Amino acid sequence: MMTLIETLAERLDTAARTATATPQLTEPLGVEDAYAVQARSMALRYARGERRVGIKMGMTSRAKMAQMGIEDMLWGRLTDAMLVEDGGTIDFPAFVHPRVEPEIAFLLGAPLGENVTAMAARAALVGVAPALEIIDSRYENFKFSLTDVIADNSSSSAFVTGAWADPGTDLSNLGLILGFDGQVRQVGSTASILGDPIRSLVAAARLAARAGEPLQAGDVVMAGGATAAEPLVPGQHVRLEVQNLGRVEFRVSSG
Repeated sequence: MMTLIETLAERLDTAARTATATPQLTEPLGVEDAYAVQARSMALRYARGERRVGIKMGMTSRAKMAQMGIEDMLWGRLTDAMLVEDGGTIDFPAFVHPRVEPEIAFLLGAPLGENVTAMAARAALVGVAPALEIIDSRYENFKFSLTDVIADNSSSSAFVTGAWADPGTDLSNLGLILGFDGQVRQVGSTASILGDPIRSLVAAARLAARAGEPLQAGDVVMAGGATAAEPLVPGQHVRLEVQNLGRVEFRVSSG
C-alpha cells in the first residue's frame, strides 16, 4: 500500500508538473516528514530524467525566522529543468502562483561537507552571480503552512543566473535593484541575507550533508531572497542589477 509520504509526494509532483493548484496538506506533518515528502517528489522528477544541479535556501532573514517561530533555514532542490537562460523567457501557464525574488548564486568548484567555515566555503567557490528565483506555491488560494512549503520543494520552480563573477567579491552589503518593465519594484541589499550571503552557503552545506546529499563541485546554491517576493504577470520583463556583480534578466510569456 502506498505510504502517506508517497501519496503526498505524488500529489505535489502532479500539481507542479501540470501547474494545477492543490489543497493544503491536511495531514499533520512534522518538519522531518515534510522533507521526506520533498525528497520523494524530487525522486519522481529524477526518474523522468531531471538531474539535481544544486539547492536553494529559504527563510534566510533572521526577522522572518523569528516571525515564523523557526530556528533554521529552509532548503529545496534545484534541477537542470528549472534553469532558465539569462535573458530567456519563462512560460507563464507553467506556473500556479509565480513570484520572483532577487538573490545571489554561488557556483562550487569543490565539494563542501557538513561542518565548514565561511572561509572554507568561500575558498570552494569558482563564481558568484546575481540571480533571480521564480518561486511558485502549488497550493490553492496561496494558503500554506511551514511544512506545506517544505513538502512543496520550498516553493522552488525556476532560477536564472547572470554572468559568473570573481568569487572573492565581498557580498556582505551590495546594493540591488529589481525592476519590472524598466520601473523599480524593489531596492535592497545583500546584507538582508543573513547579514552576508556566504553564511547562507555555509548553512546550505550543513543541511545538504545532513540529508545525505552533500554539495559537490559544479553545484549551484541560491542564497535566498534579498527582498520580498514580487508576483509575476504575463508579458513582463524582469531585470535585477547588483552592485559590483552586474545584471540578470528574463521575460514572462504573454500567456
